[in-house]
Amino acid sequence: MDERFRERLVRALEGTPEDWGWCRPTWTRELLCQELARRGQVRVSVATMGRTLASLGARLKAAKPVVECPWRDWKRRRRLYELKCLEVFGPAHEPVLHVDEVDIHLNPKVGRDWCLPGQRRVVVTPGNNQKRYLAGALNTRTGQLTWVEGKSKASALFIQLLWRLASQYRRARRIHLVLDNASVHSSKKTLKALAQLGGRFVLHFLPPYCPQGNRIERVWLDLHANVTRNHRCRTMARLMARVHAYLSARNVQRSASPSLRRGDLRRSA
Repeated sequence: MDERFRERLVRALEGTPEDWGWCRPTWTRELLCQELARRGQVRVSVATMGRTLASLGARLKAAKPVVECPWRDWKRRRRLYELKCLEVFGPAHEPVLHVDEVDIHLNPKVGRDWCLPGQRRVVVTPGNNQKRYLAGALNTRTGQLTWVEGKSKASALFIQLLWRLASQYRRARRIHLVLDNASVHSSKKTLKALAQLGGRFVLHFLPPYCPQGNRIERVWLDLHANVTRNHRCRTMARLMARVHAYLSARNVQRSASPSLRRGDLRRSA
């Protein structure tokens, strides 16, 4: 497999089969062999194609579903740039926090784990799912996370977070919140609570469907990777104890994957 063959293979993988005229949405090794032959390259076996893919570091991955932002590209980029400038150049005495909510399910999220040959990890699910919700705020300058827990993802959960932040940052005249366009962030109850707080909070809304602009999304991904994925907790109370222990350790150790043992869970409880 010469360098030209590998370059043509990389170019093919940058698109889907439909981009190159095939009536199939995903690549197979057999179809890649046909595509490379169609481009004038030598026809190779499926096994050779597999070895070439491995040498390129290519591997099967799950597709990532996304919803496109309805804004024009220049408008979306300008808004994200404005929020970035707020984080970097905003007044030092006015904290900037990224806010979002996350669902915690008693039925575990299933994910990959290292296993020996012939083995496969088994995760027993409780069957009747239960849910809890967290609303969190990540300080973009200090990395400190503040969160509250609730049984529903309604305006009351977000309002509870507002009061917690008002108490935590009591010396700040203004607190800037970067958040998405969820209805709980602009409901009548929320607007009333913001008025009661004396206008200390300034809400900066992200463009629609731009989760990559909210840094707390990374925290929730780490939470699922460290706690909820493949978990074996039989009760919601036990699962939430691990969730709170992880977030507390993350604040203390300043690490996305803090070192925790069962004794730490008992002390945190």
